[in-house]
Amino acid sequence: MSNQPTYEQLEGLPAYAVQPVPMAFEDANGFLNVRHYLGIGSEGLDESLHSVGIPQNWPIISGLACLAAEHHVTYLHELRTGDRMSIRVRLLGRAERAAHAIVYVLDDTEERLACVFEEIMLCVQLDERRTVPWPSAVATRMDERVAEDAAIGWEPVLSGSVALR
Repeated sequence: MSNQPTYEQLEGLPAYAVQPVPMAFEDANGFLNVRHYLGIGSEGLDESLHSVGIPQNWPIISGLACLAAEHHVTYLHELRTGDRMSIRVRLLGRAERAAHAIVYVLDDTEERLACVFEEIMLCVQLDERRTVPWPSAVATRMDERVAEDAAIGWEPVLSGSVALR
């Protein structure tokens, strides 16, 4: 996976969910259990969405939720218990009811990319459990963020298995 961005390129993005790998997330081999990469990455993605108008309490204040529909995960390096990690996010695109993001799980101890995943997320009206268009203010901020992220000077490596429709 040498085509992935370098640690130096990724560390220029805002850091989210900065933390050490907790012992409670350790597998029998002393590494971060595979199931927690997605959870911690999703936590960072959620934090990053605050800047586009989707705070953690969005479901409570708006009746809307941002729900994952698809993921593609690539594991590159293992994280050990106690390693420092952080999440970096690029917003790649937006459709009327969906958005496409790429999430990078960094090993800040060894200064390398540990995991990368793409996510398609949907805007969902919770009471009816159906997709709805992004609110206009959120859509505008998402479009601005997509443009900002596209201008950072390097292209993300995409899986080709998930995309906006």
